[in-house]
Amino acid sequence: MASNGKSRRPIRADKRYSSTTRRSTATSGRKATPIKSRTKAKPPVQKRKARRARRKSSGGGGIIGFFARILRWFFGLIWSVFWKLGVAFAVVIVGWVAYTATSLPPSSEVVDGRARGSLTFLDRDSQVFAWRGDQFGGVITADTVSPNLKNAIVATEDRRFYSHLGVSPRGIASAIRINLSEGRGALDGHGGSTITQQTAKLLCLGRPYDPGTGMTEAEYEADCRRTTLQRKIYEAIYAMAMEAKYSKDEILTIYMNRAYLGSGTRGFQAASERYFGKSASDVNAAEAAMLAGLLKAPTRYAPTSNLQRSQDRANVIVGLMEEQGYLTTAEAQNARQRPAQLSEAAEERAGGYFADWVMDTVPSFLGAETTEDVIINSTFDPAMQKKAEEALQHIFKTKVSEESKAQAAIVVMSADGAVRAMVGGRKTKVSGAFNRATQALRQTGSAFKPFVYAAALDAGYSPYAMITDEPMTINVPGSGPWSPRNYSRNFAGRVNLETALKNSLNIPAVKVSEAVGRENVRRIARGFGIHNGLDDGPAVALGTSETTLLEMTAAYAGFLNGGSAVTPYGLTQLKLMGDNEPLMGQPGGIGNRIIAQSAAEELNWMLYKVVEEGTGRRAKLSDRPVAGKTGTTQSNRDAWFVGFTGDYVTGVWMGYDDNTPLKGVTGGGLPAEIWHEVMARISEGTPVTQLPMSQPTEPQQYQNQPALQQPQTRQQTPNPVGTAERVLNDVLGNIFGRN
Repeated sequence: MASNGKSRRPIRADKRYSSTTRRSTATSGRKATPIKSRTKAKPPVQKRKARRARRKSSGGGGIIGFFARILRWFFGLIWSVFWKLGVAFAVVIVGWVAYTATSLPPSSEVVDGRARGSLTFLDRDSQVFAWRGDQFGGVITADTVSPNLKNAIVATEDRRFYSHLGVSPRGIASAIRINLSEGRGALDGHGGSTITQQTAKLLCLGRPYDPGTGMTEAEYEADCRRTTLQRKIYEAIYAMAMEAKYSKDEILTIYMNRAYLGSGTRGFQAASERYFGKSASDVNAAEAAMLAGLLKAPTRYAPTSNLQRSQDRANVIVGLMEEQGYLTTAEAQNARQRPAQLSEAAEERAGGYFADWVMDTVPSFLGAETTEDVIINSTFDPAMQKKAEEALQHIFKTKVSEESKAQAAIVVMSADGAVRAMVGGRKTKVSGAFNRATQALRQTGSAFKPFVYAAALDAGYSPYAMITDEPMTINVPGSGPWSPRNYSRNFAGRVNLETALKNSLNIPAVKVSEAVGRENVRRIARGFGIHNGLDDGPAVALGTSETTLLEMTAAYAGFLNGGSAVTPYGLTQLKLMGDNEPLMGQPGGIGNRIIAQSAAEELNWMLYKVVEEGTGRRAKLSDRPVAGKTGTTQSNRDAWFVGFTGDYVTGVWMGYDDNTPLKGVTGGGLPAEIWHEVMARISEGTPVTQLPMSQPTEPQQYQNQPALQQPQTRQQTPNPVGTAERVLNDVLGNIFGRN
């Protein structure tokens, strides 16, 4: 059928033809151009089918397909924009890290970041017994530290330390998950920090401590430990900068030297020396695990605080080391069966009161506020300290009620004032505690009377000089009549000075004080080291003035050494760590002569009779002579015994901190028994040294003479202190009489 060119039949014919017919037509040479030209605005069938298939597979058409196309367009837009921002952000981070890395100092300059220094105390044999301040044992490196310790730290704190770039996204995500599951904020609690991040925090992100800011060191450290989102970002940047600047081992070295590990120790070297008495290069697996376990909570897990808790924590670390292949099963089992133990010095924690006292006697810039590492050689004797503590505990355990709040203090010293042991209270494993031996001012009671009799003997009176124990009244200006009484409320009549002292009679002591002059008594007491305000009234003879146990013990040391003043001391030499030349030498020792040697020897004999026959009999030792004096204050608020053998002087005080009266306790009771227990332990197995005492002869010449007659003439060693006053007193005595 012919076509005029206006009809659309060819298109309709195409629709009627089968696909086979069309293909045969095409192969027969018929041209397809007319069809192409007629279907120019529409896609081919195959393309339409492919497009419909794609739409169907991607959500198809309709509403779903519409929104799918919108989402594809939206995410495409985001990607096209944010990949550029991501690249820009990465460039900024890299630049920030690179800039920070260039500002970091060499690793060797930041291993010791302490603001305070340390004090290390050595005993009389140059062995360490106490520490104060921030201890730093010296630099320990990743190469020189024990492999056990290096592995324990990595296994505990950051098992991927040697593979990450300073931060661990996996660790942070895990920490956030744990914090949220435990009901805390995302950044509260577990931090997911790597060792590098922890080191960045120890460095306070490069901000050193500046006292000029007004912050204390503790406040500064607390501020460095704050956890906020902004600070975590800075911490991550600083950590990556450290990774760029330092090697892994350099970072670990900084960490090992700056970490706080309890008991004032900074760094693993100091901690190893503090707890185990050895270098961090020598610790075994059990000791390494205990040290690494301190990183979590150094105060809580410090072995000096609770050894069992510290050992339990160490077992956890041993398990981690075994799990990660640092220990074999046999090695781990051995570490569990042989847990780390404290060194003897760390276990004893001896000398806390002594170390605190010595630290207070040095200038603050070398003591509590030092920025240097100071070594102090001392007079301390750990064996004596232990025996003194054991003696105190024995008496309180066996003779004092468990409910009693009574306290006691002990000082042991040599005749030259060198303090060997000091107990400042019933709790002995302390530091920074109230020291009743050096800080408590208490009335001395009859323990003061030897100064009265020292004045009489030095003025020429004999121990056999007679005095009458009888009622007496003295008119005290401003106070009115004062009538002293004996503890027994009885009167002994005519007695000699030796008897009056050994029975601790009050009225004879007052009479002797008045006879020789109160000022002479005060002068001699001050000369022997009783520096606190002494009463100027007649009651001074009965020990109404206050002083410390340390001062009283030092004063009695003056009797033992023959009558010379003593300044108690504990420090023998102070120097900076690493220096050979000392900055300070011994600050105390024997000083000026206060009474004649002959008077001191006679006084010692009188004090010997106090222990042999008088109020101090409970202090008597079975194998050597003892001299001493009891003291009990008004209403039994204080009880004393101060005495000496030929080698050592020991003072004991007992009472309540709030001045509550002691029940049934006098100086001749529990204090004398404590003294006996201390000195029996200290003297055991040592050779006997005789007391430097002298018994006067021919007491009969005094029996029938009036009391306190003109003193006999004696050869006296010149006393440069108070000689003029004594001569004037003798002259006045000749004029007005001595009775």
